[in-house]
Amino acid sequence: MTQKRTGDTWMPPDDYGRSLPLFTVNLVASDIARSLDFYQQVLGARVIYSDVDFAALEIHGLEFMLHADHTYDHHPWFERLAKPQPRGLGAEIRLRGPSPDDVEARARRHGAVILQASKDMPHGWRDVIVADPDGYAWAVGVALPKPAP
Repeated sequence: MTQKRTGDTWMPPDDYGRSLPLFTVNLVASDIARSLDFYQQVLGARVIYSDVDFAALEIHGLEFMLHADHTYDHHPWFERLAKPQPRGLGAEIRLRGPSPDDVEARARRHGAVILQASKDMPHGWRDVIVADPDGYAWAVGVALPKPAP
């Protein structure tokens, strides 16, 4: 794994790994700074830590991370990561809590790709689906009240 950061990281990687929740998401990003801008400006993420290799973020209680492409240079995915194509097709990262209408408005101001505008869905959410700079799809929404019988 190639690292470009200089100096020590914010905490030993094995300590961070042991601190993670039972389920989390790790996204491999072509440009950490560009991705951080999207996550902060569009999804309202809080950056816990970031450097040129790695970022730890939190959105509405969901902790997740980004790793730069170059950190996967010894991984079987690296050849595919080097190709200029959207990532994550077939995976939808769902986050309940943030207002989909607010996320959509911020996405429009930011020039982000909106895959589905905010709307009430049959699965009981009002949600919006936005793509991050690498094409990962985030479905963000709120639960709708159950209709009266």
